Formats: sequence, C-alpha cells, structure tokens
Amino acid sequence: MKSLAPLLLVVHAQSRITRLDWAVIAVYFSILLCVAWWVVRRGKDSAADYFLAGRNLSWWIIGASIFASNIGSEHVVGLAGAGATSGVALAHYELHAWCLLVLGWVFVPFYMRSMVFTMPEFLEKRFSTNSRYVLSVVSLVTFIVSKIAVGIFAGGVVFGALLPELRVNLGGIEIDSFWIGSVLVIALTGLYTVLGGMRAVAYNDAVQVLVLIVGSASLTFYGLHHLGGWSELRHWCGSDMFNLWKPLIPAGVQGTWAPVLETNAAGHVVKQAWYFNDNFPWLGMLFCAPIIGLWYWCTDQYIVQRALGAPNETIARRGSIFASFLKLAPVYLFIVPGMVCLALARSGKIPELARMLGPDGRAIPAIAQGSFPMLVEYLLPPGLRGLVVAGLLSALMGSLAGVFNACSTLFTVDLYQKWKPDATQHELVRMGRLATTVMVFIAFAWIPVIKNAQGLYGYLQAVQGYLAPPIFVVFFLGVFFKRMNAKGALWSMLVGFVLGIFRMVVDTPVTLGLPGFQKGYPRGSFLWIVNNIYFQYFSVLITLVSAIVMVAVSYATSEPKYAAIKNLTFETTTAEDKVSSRASWDWREVSASALVILCILGAYLYFRG
Repeated sequence: MKSLAPLLLVVHAQSRITRLDWAVIAVYFSILLCVAWWVVRRGKDSAADYFLAGRNLSWWIIGASIFASNIGSEHVVGLAGAGATSGVALAHYELHAWCLLVLGWVFVPFYMRSMVFTMPEFLEKRFSTNSRYVLSVVSLVTFIVSKIAVGIFAGGVVFGALLPELRVNLGGIEIDSFWIGSVLVIALTGLYTVLGGMRAVAYNDAVQVLVLIVGSASLTFYGLHHLGGWSELRHWCGSDMFNLWKPLIPAGVQGTWAPVLETNAAGHVVKQAWYFNDNFPWLGMLFCAPIIGLWYWCTDQYIVQRALGAPNETIARRGSIFASFLKLAPVYLFIVPGMVCLALARSGKIPELARMLGPDGRAIPAIAQGSFPMLVEYLLPPGLRGLVVAGLLSALMGSLAGVFNACSTLFTVDLYQKWKPDATQHELVRMGRLATTVMVFIAFAWIPVIKNAQGLYGYLQAVQGYLAPPIFVVFFLGVFFKRMNAKGALWSMLVGFVLGIFRMVVDTPVTLGLPGFQKGYPRGSFLWIVNNIYFQYFSVLITLVSAIVMVAVSYATSEPKYAAIKNLTFETTTAEDKVSSRASWDWREVSASALVILCILGAYLYFRG
C-alpha cells in the first residue's frame, strides 16, 4: 500500500454521490448515535466499565471489535490498490489470521487469570514495574506517531474525495475538505468514545463491521458480475497475479544468487535481491512478518483490550477465533475488488477505468490507489454506493475509536493510577476521557509529517518493524520460559527500543527530504548503510539482539521468585488452573480453529498461479 494522497486526485474530478447515497449515510450515522446513546445510558462510573465494558462482552462482539479495530479506511483502499498493482501479494498479511489463534489458545489463559487492564500491567506482574513503565510510554508514542495520525489523515482523504469542492474561510484562512473531514472524523468518533468508553466502541464496532462487510461484498459481487465471473477475472489478470508462492521463491533459484542492487536518482537502494512482488523481500516476509503479526495480534493493547473485556476465558477465546475468521475476509472484500478494477480496465467494459493503465497494460500505481473508490463511482447504483461509502467511513471510525480507547486506558491505568494510587473510580474515568482528548490534539501535529512521507503503508510497517521486536521477545520468552527475569526483560526492551529509535532517527530526515538530506547520506558511510538496510531485515536484527540480551542478562543474574509469577508462565501454572483452562474449551473451539487453518492452507493452495 502506498500513500493515500493519490486517492484524492483520482476522485477529485467527479463525485457521483447522490441524495439517496447521502440518505443511506445519514441513516448509518443515526444508528451509530442511537447505539452510542443506549450504551452511554447503561454505563457505570467505574474504571472496569469504562475501559473494559465491565468485562461483560459477548464473543461475537469481541471478534467484531477486534476486526473493526484492525481494518481502517486506509487499509481498505490500500489493499484494493495493491490488488490492482500486484494481485494477491499482500494476502500474506491477511492470512496471518492464525496469529489470532495464538492469542486465543496461548495468551488468553494468562491474561484472563491475571485480570489485568493493560499489556504493560501484565508485564509488571510477570517482571517488574520498570518494564510496565517502558512498555506504556513506548506504546503511547507508537499509537500517536502511527495509528492515530494515520487514521485522521485517512479520514481527511475520504472526505476530500466525497466533497472535493467544500471550502471554509476562517479569518482569511481557507480550509479545504481534507482538514474539515479530519475534524469531523475526530468529532464523531471521539464523541462516542469519550462518553461511552470501551462498551460504546465495541457495540458500534459490531454495527460497523456489518456495514463494512455487506458494502464491500456488494462491490465484489457487482464487479465480478459486470466482468463476467471469476474465470474472466483470471483471464484478464493473468496467473501471475494469482500466485502467492512466486514471491517466496528467491531469484537465485531462477538463475542467479548474486545480490541485485538498484538505485534511484538520489542514489538510494530501492531494490535488493529476492524481492517480494517488487515490494517486499521473501526473507523478510518469511521471518519478519510473523514477528510483527504475533506482536500485533497477541500483545498490542490496541487489539488485546477487546479480549480483556470478556467475562471468562471461554468467551475471550471464542472471540479471538471469530476474529480470525473475519480476518480472512479482506482478501476477497478488498484485494479482489482491486483486481476486478484492473480486469475491467483491461477488458474495456468500463472505459473510464482505462486511465489507470500504463502503456504496458499494467496498473499505474498512483492511479491504481483509487481502485476501490473508482469502482464505487462507476459500478454501483445509487443507494448501494452510499452503503459502501458508509462502510469506508465505518472502517475509519472503528479503527480510530479502538486506538483512542487503548490510549486512554494505557495512560490512565498504567501512568495516572500509578502516580495517584488513591484516585477514585470517578477520577479514573474522567482522566480517561481527558487523555483521549489530549491524544487527539497531539496526533494532529503528526498529520503533515505522514502526509509528506514516501508511503503511508511503508511508514506504518517501518514504525512497527522497529518498535515491535523487543515487545514480541519479552512477551513470548516471558510466557514460555520461567527463568527469564525482570532485569533481562528490562534490558531487552531498552536495547531493542534504542536500536529501533536510532533507525527511525536516521530514516526520518531522508524520508521527509529535509534540507541537506534530499540525496541521503554520503554513499558508503555508516549512516548510509543503516538507512539502506531494508526495514524487515533490520527488524529481524532487532529481534535477535533483543532475544540474546534477554537470555544473557537473565542467566547472568539471579532467578526470579517463582511463587511471585505463579500462573504467569507455562512452567509455573498450577494443576488447578490447568484443569480450569482445559475445561474452558471443547470440540467446538478446536473445530473452528482447525477450519481457520484449513481456510488459510486452502488459500495458499489455490493462489499458486
């Protein structure tokens, strides 16, 4: 996925949103407000109710909320654009649905037994208070510089596409639809998030997922119907765009193992040997992508907070399994429409789409980014078009609401409550609302930075690739090995985060094209080497260094007090809790999990060209 900025240019010229479409969108927002009002009236003035919905969410609400938090509008549009340019290549990320099974079967038992509000709180129970502080601060920074700001930016792009001519003059300063849209998204999403907390977020997520799936499925159906069916899609796209395996075959197998370095006009390395569909190296996808996936789905507050809202281990596990089913859907709801758009352009069945093709018949990336909105514009009838636009907005709002709630929980529970341990439940809820508001305003300052970045998706992947490895290492080694101690965990995170932040500091001037850095660092210098190591490889390096530091420091220092970490690792789980955990699942959970794995394997077997 590249930057969403071209999307604004693609659909700026025409806007076919009719009154009927606006009526559908208005009905959608009315339903959201009604749900939010109902939830707010049911809410209680307590931290458990505000941050974890009273630990009383049902499994289908948990699963829907996890999915809604993951799928933002930039995700929808970006995947469709990737489908038009590289076929099913990015399905690898969506097929990481198995990571949610790891959450449900491996981590949920520990999280539910510990009764924590946040992931840093779990680290404190397992290791130390210092570990909790470090993870809290890093998580908040990560949310601000990536998830919140990117979501707001995506909202501005979507509104800019819907209302390209909207302008407001404030004191001689003209504000366009991009910034108006950003403010409106914040106002609407922030309103129900601030007032209703986790319960409002989760219940609205359930509504939003339904709208998103129905709307996107209708786009896929209409596109295939207009094209002439799945066989026509394969014909016009070609077998190469249906191949998930080719990107995982190193170029050396086909004739050469010599490294291939291509540079751009500025002298930066833009391609190395063994690349994944001209975008990602196969080694990085094989080793780095699962690390990022397991960190995100199993240890990130943004996702796991939904499972923490379950009343017991059974419901939390079922919610995670249901989310894994939903996670398989983007391949067919977002990537396939992008491929349909390309096929319709090549076949000439929608002449207006021909502008997305280059002289070689391949999609022009900058224009292909608008595949999803172009299909909405030229393919769907009035009314249904409004439903799909509502789905786009719901994806955006669900993602933003989730991160707002996660931020307020982290700040209030991990920092404020530590500073003021005698705070009342009312004070905690009030601070959570205030924290959400402050985070939003801080995020606004990052929008220009992201807007000027080389690529939105690349930006997200790089930030996560640099900051996620030490968190992944500490959680996984901490749960699987009781010998890992507090000093090992702390030093692992500190060293890992320093490496990640160092790489971000090196990359930022070049990424933004700051004065003196337009051509990058002097070729061959140490900083040039650091800047040109592919982010996935650097991420794997951080993971290895963090693991080595954690193991080495843990074994060089005293053992942890095993009584203090009872039920927080596999080796210290009591027999009674093992029996209780075993009683929390039966053949239904096992069968559903097996079906998810079979669906993933089926996708890999089918998408092989």
